[in-house]
Amino acid sequence: MTVHTVAVPEDNPVFGHTTSAFASFGYSAAVRAHGLLFIAGTIGRRADGTIPDTIEEQTEIAIRKIEELLRLENLDTSALVDVTSYHVDIRRHLPGFVEAKQRLVKAPYPTWTIIGVSGLASPGLLVEIRATAAYPAASR
Repeated sequence: MTVHTVAVPEDNPVFGHTTSAFASFGYSAAVRAHGLLFIAGTIGRRADGTIPDTIEEQTEIAIRKIEELLRLENLDTSALVDVTSYHVDIRRHLPGFVEAKQRLVKAPYPTWTIIGVSGLASPGLLVEIRATAAYPAASR
């Protein structure tokens, strides 16, 4: 089995200073295996490390990071096949999340599971999104 770790350059404008988390916490942003791209839980922390107050901005940042990981692998959101999002205070924040998601994720839609949680890794985080994408059969 061939496994490829997707490297996010330290000067990446979408991830910014947050790339240090990969080494600090010992994980990869994304890994390619068996024709799939597994994207780790992605949060809405700005490139400068700060956390926005709104679910809309956090959702947009998290999705933009997923788009960037897909771009690094010559894919786009149409390659997404399965997504799971974790939400703090889900009933309160779901409308803002859905609004941002609908602006950014277009058909064909992946499967999507939405889970309410009591908290995430840092205070102030409201959403974390993990995803799996499929490579076109001809190229992998």
